[in-house]
Amino acid sequence: MKQTDIKNLSIDDLNENLAEHREVLSKLKMNHAVSPLENPMLIGAARKTVARLKTEIRKRQLTQAQ
Repeated sequence: MKQTDIKNLSIDDLNENLAEHREVLSKLKMNHAVSPLENPMLIGAARKTVARLKTEIRKRQLTQAQ
């Protein structure tokens, strides 16, 4: 998910996407622990997406508090 897509989402959508991507990340980690993934770069991409979502949520919380 790109940063431009994330900025266009509402706060509820951000929270839903964060939960979904966290679940995907945990599944990827579990699958990789059991047997190696064909493309282990997916774990890094999922982790970065989670970070982008969390950053945008935090940014909106800070602007809302001011």
